[in-house]
Amino acid sequence: MNLFQVILTDPLLNLLIFFYKILFENFGLAIIALTLFLKTILFPLSLPSLKMLKKQNELAEEIAEIKSVYGKDKTLFAKKQMELYQKHGINPASGCLPQILQFAVLIALYNVFLAFLNYLKTDITQINPLLYFDFLKFEAGAKINTAFLYLDLAKPDPYYIMPVLAGIAQFLMSKFMTPPKPVSKLEGQVVAKTSGESDDMMYNMQKQMLYMGPIMTVIIGINFPSGLVFYWFLQTVFQVIPQWILNKRK
Repeated sequence: MNLFQVILTDPLLNLLIFFYKILFENFGLAIIALTLFLKTILFPLSLPSLKMLKKQNELAEEIAEIKSVYGKDKTLFAKKQMELYQKHGINPASGCLPQILQFAVLIALYNVFLAFLNYLKTDITQINPLLYFDFLKFEAGAKINTAFLYLDLAKPDPYYIMPVLAGIAQFLMSKFMTPPKPVSKLEGQVVAKTSGESDDMMYNMQKQMLYMGPIMTVIIGINFPSGLVFYWFLQTVFQVIPQWILNKRK
């Protein structure tokens, strides 16, 4: 038994079984509950990156001013931009940990769903040794309800609807989190988009992810169990809510 399984896969498996067997007896609802639970406990780790994004949006005008002066020198512009971020307590790397954790959780859930697929094809009681408590364990011949809406959550979406929805949600989330296009004020007049916009290192990376992330989500989601893609869709949607609330606060 490896450390990843002990720390993530087994606990997620037990949580999913708890929500399914004790509360809902419906895997769709169990996945929704699991997503909300994970978002709640991971929120303190995500808060710094959410605050960073808000500050970054608020500094768009100052970044444009720096670009208007140093935009022709990419190295100097990047240095001045980083100095501005440091002055306001912005750490571009602060969002890495939540993203890594979410990716790790996604891999663990993939392993959970693969285990279910294997045990559903053979004997569901083989999963019992991985469950912590007797009340979570399955009896011989137990039937697992993987039906939710039009989906069989243990199988890929035959109509590709859920992968496309997950891709759209990913695109909207990336669009939502992309900083506004810098606009500078010179001599009291608002100047349109600065010419060196593509030189903004953070904006450039986020612009690439705006399209690559959703495309990869759809391609990967087509072959994944729809339950995993449903989780992927939910966690993306739920990620928008705290960012929207934070942006509304003065």
